Amino acid sequence: MADQPVGPEVAGENVAGEIPVGEPEAVTDEAIVHDDETELERTIGLVGGLAIGIGTMIGAGIFVFPGLAASTAGPAASLSFAIGGVIALLVALPTAELATAMPRSGGGYYFVSRSLGTAAGAIVGLGLWLGLVFASAFYLVGLGHYATAVLAEVGIELGVNPVVAIALLFGVVLTALSIGGTENTATLQNYVVGILLVVLTVFLTYGVLDALGVFGREAPPSVFFSQGTFPVLTTAALVFTSYLGFAQVATVAGEIKQPSRNLPRAMIGSVLIVTVFYVVTIFVATSAFGADRLGTFGETAMVEVAREFLGLPGAVAILFAGLLATFSSANASILSASRAVYALSRDALLPRRASEVNLRFGTPHVALLAAGGPILVLVATGEVELLAEVASFLHLVMYGLICVALLVLRRRNPEWYTPSYRVPGYPVVPVVGALASFGLVAFMQPASIVVGVGVMILSYLWYRYYASGVRLQGAI
Repeated sequence: MADQPVGPEVAGENVAGEIPVGEPEAVTDEAIVHDDETELERTIGLVGGLAIGIGTMIGAGIFVFPGLAASTAGPAASLSFAIGGVIALLVALPTAELATAMPRSGGGYYFVSRSLGTAAGAIVGLGLWLGLVFASAFYLVGLGHYATAVLAEVGIELGVNPVVAIALLFGVVLTALSIGGTENTATLQNYVVGILLVVLTVFLTYGVLDALGVFGREAPPSVFFSQGTFPVLTTAALVFTSYLGFAQVATVAGEIKQPSRNLPRAMIGSVLIVTVFYVVTIFVATSAFGADRLGTFGETAMVEVAREFLGLPGAVAILFAGLLATFSSANASILSASRAVYALSRDALLPRRASEVNLRFGTPHVALLAAGGPILVLVATGEVELLAEVASFLHLVMYGLICVALLVLRRRNPEWYTPSYRVPGYPVVPVVGALASFGLVAFMQPASIVVGVGVMILSYLWYRYYASGVRLQGAI
């Protein structure tokens, strides 16, 4: 890809007298080049991009939600996951276009701030950072639960509950690993996701054959809409937390190799792959026990499904897969949260020190600590389920605004807006994507909406106090 137009202008200063870092002089396949420095190097390929998207998404959708979803929507929970996948795809397509036009770290924050202005960008950017912090803490606590369950399954008894201690340990390790180099983090993510997909493919293939009667068993009879049709939508809102990963690919867009080719493929491909896995998982799980009984197993439903099929070895294998899934989700989310901080800092919406790059490792170490520190605090509480749904709320707001951002940029058509990928079905796709994202919020728990709105209000107040003089919207 040749040098691109550098993009929109930035101006103004924050309360500390810091000004936004100017737009780069050139954007190439190797790096984003400034007049006095080089931004984060592009070290993540297509496989790495897919691993970030899939690795973030595949954890909760398969290892946490099947039992909960089945208890709410019955066998139609598979339709809930399909609805979530369609909405995610409607947002992934516009996001892919914006990412090829503006392949910078920050993802949705960068797109919104350059099209809808600084205030909207601050709300989205700070919300993205905190949303990813909440989600990362949720994944790490889940990792602690799975690690503890693995130990118990193989007969290792501990005198105390080690869930929080294990979660804190992995939080520190993953943050340190990210500081040591993005390439190290991406390589680890590739291996973890690869192993996870192999384990799940083998297990689900066996489960599908069993459900179809190949092994002589009959699936428990059930009515598809056993709980009615409305719970399908409320369940879709619940499980949408499983579809946050594709946007994390855009958050690290500044480090993706050949972004014009790899960004659309990574985002759209990861949504399609995980949607298939989710729908098949619900089909297999409800076929094994029936939706009512499956719902009684709660978060560990898939472990019981595996035990039903393959006995103790199956249960241990799925526990191990769950450990990998929560590990990969936390790994990708910590990386993405730090890039949100990095982008906000370069735009003077946070102190400039947060965007410092470690000269030895080439990573934003302060931003990583700004992500890892709050995550460890939340992990220490051990109670982050509500915060995970708040993360879903904040992402849905961002997704809706991303679709609006595309509509604005297409209508104004600034000189610097030259995406290499164009959304098919424009303007229907971004309009429906925005309506679906905002509409799904209405089906969330009231407490999550209240906390999410509170985060948005605090983000706006921070902007008014700290950076009201900063102008990020492009000269369009």
